[in-house]
Amino acid sequence: MGAGTAAPVTMKTLAEDLGVSVTTVSNAYSKPDRLSEELREQILARAQEIGYCGPSAAGRALRSGRTDVCGFLFGGEVSRAFSDPYSVIFLSGLSEALEEHGASVLLLRASGAQEAENQLLQRAAIDAIVVGSTLGAHPGLDVLRRRGIRIVGTHAGEDGDWVAINDAKAGRLVGKHLTRLGHQRVVVLAPSRSVQQGEEAEADVDAVIDGRVPVYSGFVTERLRGLREKLPGARITVVCTDHNTREAGRSAGAHALDVQGGPSAIVALSDVLAVGVWDAVTERGLTPGRDLSIVGFDDIPDAGFLGITTVHQPIAEKGRLAGRLAMDPDRSERQITLPVELVVRTSTGPAPRN
Repeated sequence: MGAGTAAPVTMKTLAEDLGVSVTTVSNAYSKPDRLSEELREQILARAQEIGYCGPSAAGRALRSGRTDVCGFLFGGEVSRAFSDPYSVIFLSGLSEALEEHGASVLLLRASGAQEAENQLLQRAAIDAIVVGSTLGAHPGLDVLRRRGIRIVGTHAGEDGDWVAINDAKAGRLVGKHLTRLGHQRVVVLAPSRSVQQGEEAEADVDAVIDGRVPVYSGFVTERLRGLREKLPGARITVVCTDHNTREAGRSAGAHALDVQGGPSAIVALSDVLAVGVWDAVTERGLTPGRDLSIVGFDDIPDAGFLGITTVHQPIAEKGRLAGRLAMDPDRSERQITLPVELVVRTSTGPAPRN
């Protein structure tokens, strides 16, 4: 050790200084009920005097087998989570539930590269993880299963733990509403992981676009299926967006509007995209609900502010329940389906006669 470099102050250093066992010092931090109040205060005061900051989190986790941390695997760049109102509301509910269990949340990014994702999840110091997109889209989760980490999904599946909505039902609610209004030319904006923004395909999840197959998340496939069921005979075109952002919705909406013989209704499979469509419509001097109908999904605050018809889902409650499933392995109900409701606002109206 070089001159002038002080030796680190450890739990053993503090125990020797006070003339007590290392276990006694450890109990002062982790099991205070095993010590008298006077002894615990003496240990903590002396620790502060000599610069001991307490047991390391890594060491404590190693000894207990718990980190009191729940991961949230976001389906994209983590920075985008903070610009997506849905994610912000969901994380608020998730964090609330984790705090009930004395735990915190760690945001993790789904890299899209299997090897990098495997390494990320292998290193993550977590007790459980909540996955913000379809479980099957993340092969790296097998790494966590082998580690014995609890995994909670946010989309329904046959197996595993999840909190979800019936996305096909949500699609049917929208399709039924548009059928009643007489819409037969419908564009659907769908987030896709493999095609460029603005490319089109007939509303068939197996469609090939310029030699590539669009890869939809599970909720997109189900919402499309439900929508088609209740719009028999309608001409439905899917426009794939590269991101689930307002700007992506504005750009894709503009693309749909500027095509001759364009749609009488645009269905965005998230409210974030729907708000972008609203921008594109109003920028062209059109009135939503009169010249063209707009529908979204999720019911974020901006949808209510603008008057966008949407499918409401209890986003914060979804986050809370996912957190409780993640941190409580003894909770009996492990697959939860939350209700959805169509909220009709001014952005939808009868299909224009022309």
